[in-house]
Amino acid sequence: MTNEKLLSVERLSVTYGTKKILDDVSFEVDGGEILIIAGESGSGKSTILKAIGGLLNGGGKIIGGKIFFGGRDITTLSDGERRKISGNEIGMIFQNAGASFCPIRTIGDQIFESVNAHRGDWDKKFFRERATEIMRKINLEPKTLDEYPFRLSGGMAQRAGILAATILEPKLLLADEPTSALDAVTRVEVVKELMNLRERQKISIVMVTHDLRIARYMADKILILRRGKAVEFGTREKIFGEPKESYTRELIGAMPTL
Repeated sequence: MTNEKLLSVERLSVTYGTKKILDDVSFEVDGGEILIIAGESGSGKSTILKAIGGLLNGGGKIIGGKIFFGGRDITTLSDGERRKISGNEIGMIFQNAGASFCPIRTIGDQIFESVNAHRGDWDKKFFRERATEIMRKINLEPKTLDEYPFRLSGGMAQRAGILAATILEPKLLLADEPTSALDAVTRVEVVKELMNLRERQKISIVMVTHDLRIARYMADKILILRRGKAVEFGTREKIFGEPKESYTRELIGAMPTL
Protein backbone atom coordinates (compact mmCIF):
# COMPACT_ATOMS: atom_id res chain seq x y z
CA MET A 1 0.00 0.00 0.00
CA THR A 2 1.14 3.54 -0.74
CA ASN A 3 -0.90 5.33 1.97
CA GLU A 4 -1.91 7.82 -0.74
CA LYS A 5 -5.65 8.23 -1.13
CA LEU A 6 -6.74 6.98 -4.55
CA LEU A 7 -10.52 6.84 -4.19
CA SER A 8 -12.78 8.83 -1.90
CA VAL A 9 -16.55 8.38 -1.94
CA GLU A 10 -18.29 11.14 -0.01
CA ARG A 11 -21.96 10.89 1.04
CA LEU A 12 -22.98 9.08 -2.13
CA SER A 13 -26.71 8.70 -2.80
CA VAL A 14 -28.15 6.92 -5.84
CA THR A 15 -31.70 6.34 -7.04
CA TYR A 16 -33.28 4.11 -9.65
CA GLY A 17 -36.47 5.85 -10.64
CA THR A 18 -38.11 6.86 -7.37
CA LYS A 19 -36.35 4.22 -5.26
CA LYS A 20 -33.26 5.22 -3.29
CA ILE A 21 -30.65 2.45 -3.59
CA LEU A 22 -27.74 4.14 -1.81
CA ASP A 23 -28.15 6.66 0.98
CA ASP A 24 -25.25 8.85 2.18
CA VAL A 25 -22.45 6.26 1.79
CA SER A 26 -18.82 7.27 2.43
CA PHE A 27 -15.48 5.44 2.35
CA GLU A 28 -11.87 5.77 1.17
CA VAL A 29 -9.36 3.51 -0.58
CA ASP A 30 -5.60 4.07 -0.61
CA GLY A 31 -3.24 3.11 -3.39
CA GLY A 32 -2.54 -0.63 -3.43
CA GLU A 33 -5.36 -1.32 -0.97
CA ILE A 34 -8.17 -3.89 -1.16
CA LEU A 35 -11.63 -2.84 0.00
CA ILE A 36 -14.31 -5.50 0.28
CA ILE A 37 -17.96 -4.38 0.21
CA ALA A 38 -20.20 -6.93 1.92
CA GLY A 39 -23.82 -7.18 2.97
CA GLU A 40 -27.13 -8.81 2.19
CA SER A 41 -28.58 -9.08 -1.32
CA GLY A 42 -30.17 -5.82 -2.46
CA SER A 43 -28.09 -3.69 -0.08
CA GLY A 44 -26.60 -1.59 -2.90
CA LYS A 45 -23.18 -3.23 -3.18
CA SER A 46 -23.09 -3.48 -6.97
CA THR A 47 -24.61 -0.02 -7.35
CA ILE A 48 -21.53 1.46 -5.67
CA LEU A 49 -19.27 -0.15 -8.28
CA LYS A 50 -21.50 1.02 -11.13
CA ALA A 51 -21.47 4.57 -9.78
CA ILE A 52 -17.66 4.56 -9.54
CA GLY A 53 -17.28 2.98 -12.97
CA GLY A 54 -19.78 5.26 -14.69
CA LEU A 55 -22.03 2.29 -15.48
CA LEU A 56 -25.31 3.39 -13.95
CA ASN A 57 -28.10 2.76 -16.44
CA GLY A 58 -31.76 1.89 -16.56
CA GLY A 59 -32.69 5.05 -14.69
CA GLY A 60 -29.83 4.97 -12.21
CA LYS A 61 -28.79 8.45 -11.10
CA ILE A 62 -26.43 9.99 -8.56
CA ILE A 63 -28.56 12.46 -6.61
CA GLY A 64 -26.04 13.41 -3.94
CA GLY A 65 -22.40 13.18 -2.95
CA LYS A 66 -19.11 13.06 -4.81
CA ILE A 67 -16.63 10.45 -6.01
CA PHE A 68 -13.00 11.56 -6.10
CA PHE A 69 -10.53 9.47 -8.09
CA GLY A 70 -6.93 10.64 -7.94
CA GLY A 71 -8.19 13.87 -6.38
CA ARG A 72 -10.61 14.59 -9.24
CA ASP A 73 -14.39 14.57 -8.87
CA ILE A 74 -15.40 12.05 -11.54
CA THR A 75 -19.13 12.56 -11.02
CA THR A 76 -18.84 15.76 -13.06
CA LEU A 77 -17.07 14.23 -16.07
CA SER A 78 -18.61 14.27 -19.53
CA ASP A 79 -19.19 10.95 -21.30
CA GLY A 80 -16.05 11.52 -23.38
CA GLU A 81 -13.92 12.26 -20.34
CA ARG A 82 -15.33 9.22 -18.57
CA ARG A 83 -14.45 6.93 -21.50
CA LYS A 84 -10.83 8.08 -21.27
CA ILE A 85 -10.44 6.71 -17.75
CA SER A 86 -12.73 3.67 -18.03
CA GLY A 87 -10.54 0.69 -18.86
CA ASN A 88 -7.41 2.83 -18.91
CA GLU A 89 -7.36 3.91 -15.24
CA ILE A 90 -10.40 2.06 -13.85
CA GLY A 91 -10.95 -1.58 -14.81
CA MET A 92 -14.05 -3.72 -14.18
CA ILE A 93 -14.54 -7.47 -13.67
CA PHE A 94 -18.15 -8.56 -13.86
CA GLN A 95 -19.87 -11.35 -11.94
CA ASN A 96 -20.18 -13.48 -15.07
CA ALA A 97 -17.28 -12.34 -17.22
CA GLY A 98 -18.15 -14.75 -20.01
CA ALA A 99 -21.51 -13.05 -20.54
CA SER A 100 -19.82 -9.65 -20.89
CA PHE A 101 -18.04 -10.79 -24.07
CA CYS A 102 -19.71 -10.89 -27.50
CA PRO A 103 -20.39 -14.57 -28.26
CA ILE A 104 -19.52 -14.42 -31.97
CA ARG A 105 -16.09 -12.76 -31.73
CA THR A 106 -12.89 -14.16 -30.29
CA ILE A 107 -11.67 -13.08 -26.87
CA GLY A 108 -8.50 -11.61 -28.36
CA ASP A 109 -10.30 -9.50 -30.96
CA GLN A 110 -12.60 -8.03 -28.34
CA ILE A 111 -9.88 -7.19 -25.86
CA PHE A 112 -7.67 -5.72 -28.61
CA GLU A 113 -10.52 -3.47 -29.76
CA SER A 114 -10.96 -2.17 -26.22
CA VAL A 115 -7.22 -1.63 -25.79
CA ASN A 116 -6.95 0.13 -29.15
CA ALA A 117 -9.51 2.72 -28.03
CA HIS A 118 -6.99 3.88 -25.42
CA ARG A 119 -3.62 2.84 -26.84
CA GLY A 120 -3.56 3.44 -30.56
CA ASP A 121 0.19 2.75 -30.60
CA TRP A 122 -0.33 -0.94 -29.71
CA ASP A 123 -0.35 -3.10 -32.82
CA LYS A 124 -1.70 -6.66 -32.69
CA LYS A 125 1.76 -8.18 -32.30
CA PHE A 126 2.59 -6.06 -29.26
CA PHE A 127 -0.89 -6.64 -27.84
CA ARG A 128 -0.55 -10.42 -28.07
CA GLU A 129 2.91 -10.30 -26.49
CA ARG A 130 1.61 -8.20 -23.62
CA ALA A 131 -1.52 -10.34 -23.23
CA THR A 132 0.50 -13.57 -23.26
CA GLU A 133 2.78 -12.24 -20.54
CA ILE A 134 -0.22 -11.54 -18.28
CA MET A 135 -1.99 -14.78 -19.15
CA ARG A 136 0.96 -16.88 -18.01
CA LYS A 137 0.76 -15.14 -14.63
CA ILE A 138 -2.96 -15.83 -14.21
CA ASN A 139 -2.81 -19.45 -15.42
CA LEU A 140 -4.59 -18.83 -18.71
CA GLU A 141 -3.36 -20.46 -21.92
CA PRO A 142 -2.33 -17.94 -24.62
CA LYS A 143 -4.46 -19.85 -27.15
CA THR A 144 -7.51 -18.58 -25.22
CA LEU A 145 -7.15 -15.34 -27.21
CA ASP A 146 -8.37 -17.24 -30.26
CA GLU A 147 -11.31 -18.90 -28.50
CA TYR A 148 -14.94 -17.82 -28.44
CA PRO A 149 -16.52 -17.03 -25.04
CA PHE A 150 -18.97 -19.96 -25.12
CA ARG A 151 -16.04 -22.39 -25.31
CA LEU A 152 -14.55 -21.24 -21.98
CA SER A 153 -15.17 -22.78 -18.58
CA GLY A 154 -16.33 -20.51 -15.77
CA GLY A 155 -12.81 -20.20 -14.37
CA MET A 156 -11.29 -19.49 -17.79
CA ALA A 157 -13.95 -16.86 -18.50
CA GLN A 158 -13.22 -15.10 -15.20
CA ARG A 159 -9.51 -15.10 -15.96
CA ALA A 160 -10.24 -13.68 -19.40
CA GLY A 161 -12.23 -10.98 -17.61
CA ILE A 162 -9.23 -10.29 -15.37
CA LEU A 163 -7.03 -10.01 -18.47
CA ALA A 164 -9.42 -7.57 -20.15
CA ALA A 165 -9.70 -5.44 -17.01
CA THR A 166 -5.98 -5.27 -16.21
CA ILE A 167 -4.02 -5.36 -19.47
CA LEU A 168 -3.73 -1.55 -19.45
CA GLU A 169 -2.59 -1.66 -15.80
CA PRO A 170 -5.33 0.55 -14.33
CA LYS A 171 -4.87 2.12 -10.93
CA LEU A 172 -8.23 0.82 -9.69
CA LEU A 173 -9.96 -2.51 -10.30
CA LEU A 174 -13.67 -2.92 -9.59
CA ALA A 175 -14.82 -6.53 -9.13
CA ASP A 176 -18.53 -7.36 -8.84
CA GLU A 177 -18.82 -10.75 -7.10
CA PRO A 178 -16.26 -12.30 -9.50
CA THR A 179 -16.27 -15.65 -7.66
CA SER A 180 -19.96 -16.22 -6.94
CA ALA A 181 -20.68 -18.32 -10.05
CA LEU A 182 -17.61 -20.54 -9.63
CA ASP A 183 -17.06 -23.87 -7.95
CA ALA A 184 -15.11 -23.90 -4.68
CA VAL A 185 -11.74 -24.83 -6.17
CA THR A 186 -11.92 -22.26 -8.98
CA ARG A 187 -13.15 -19.64 -6.51
CA VAL A 188 -9.98 -20.05 -4.45
CA GLU A 189 -7.82 -19.84 -7.57
CA VAL A 190 -9.45 -16.60 -8.76
CA VAL A 191 -9.11 -15.02 -5.30
CA LYS A 192 -5.41 -15.90 -5.27
CA GLU A 193 -4.97 -14.43 -8.76
CA LEU A 194 -6.51 -11.14 -7.59
CA MET A 195 -4.20 -11.07 -4.56
CA ASN A 196 -1.20 -11.77 -6.79
CA LEU A 197 -2.33 -9.01 -9.14
CA ARG A 198 -2.35 -6.52 -6.29
CA GLU A 199 1.19 -7.51 -5.37
CA ARG A 200 2.51 -7.34 -8.94
CA GLN A 201 0.83 -4.15 -10.16
CA LYS A 202 0.22 -2.40 -6.81
CA ILE A 203 -3.34 -1.97 -8.01
CA SER A 204 -6.20 -0.98 -5.70
CA ILE A 205 -9.21 -3.29 -5.70
CA VAL A 206 -12.81 -2.61 -4.66
CA MET A 207 -14.62 -5.93 -4.63
CA VAL A 208 -18.20 -6.85 -3.87
CA THR A 209 -18.92 -10.19 -2.22
CA HIS A 210 -21.53 -11.78 0.01
CA ASP A 211 -18.92 -14.22 1.34
CA LEU A 212 -17.23 -12.89 4.47
CA ARG A 213 -14.68 -15.70 4.28
CA ILE A 214 -13.29 -14.01 1.16
CA ALA A 215 -13.39 -10.64 2.94
CA ARG A 216 -11.45 -12.06 5.85
CA TYR A 217 -8.79 -13.44 3.51
CA MET A 218 -8.43 -10.53 1.06
CA ALA A 219 -9.45 -7.25 2.64
CA ASP A 220 -7.41 -4.40 4.03
CA LYS A 221 -10.67 -2.55 4.70
CA ILE A 222 -14.30 -3.68 4.78
CA LEU A 223 -17.52 -1.75 4.18
CA ILE A 224 -20.70 -3.36 5.50
CA LEU A 225 -23.91 -2.28 3.75
CA ARG A 226 -27.52 -2.81 4.68
CA ARG A 227 -30.54 -1.42 2.80
CA GLY A 228 -28.39 1.13 1.02
CA LYS A 229 -26.71 2.50 4.12
CA ALA A 230 -23.17 2.05 5.43
CA VAL A 231 -23.48 0.07 8.65
CA GLU A 232 -19.77 -0.11 9.41
CA PHE A 233 -16.46 0.75 7.74
CA GLY A 234 -13.00 -0.10 9.02
CA THR A 235 -9.94 -2.29 8.79
CA ARG A 236 -10.32 -6.06 8.53
CA GLU A 237 -8.91 -6.38 12.05
CA LYS A 238 -11.47 -3.95 13.46
CA ILE A 239 -14.45 -5.44 11.62
CA PHE A 240 -13.70 -9.02 12.58
CA GLY A 241 -12.06 -8.37 15.94
CA GLU A 242 -14.13 -5.53 17.34
CA PRO A 243 -17.35 -5.11 15.34
CA LYS A 244 -19.36 -2.18 16.68
CA GLU A 245 -22.75 -2.87 15.12
CA SER A 246 -25.09 -5.77 15.86
CA TYR A 247 -25.73 -6.35 12.14
CA THR A 248 -22.01 -6.82 11.53
CA ARG A 249 -21.83 -9.27 14.41
CA GLU A 250 -24.79 -11.18 12.95
CA LEU A 251 -23.10 -11.45 9.56
CA ILE A 252 -19.87 -12.68 11.10
CA GLY A 253 -21.76 -15.11 13.32
CA ALA A 254 -23.50 -16.60 10.30
CA MET A 255 -20.25 -16.99 8.37
CA PRO A 256 -19.40 -20.63 7.53
CA THR A 257 -16.17 -21.94 9.00
CA LEU A 258 -13.05 -21.36 6.94
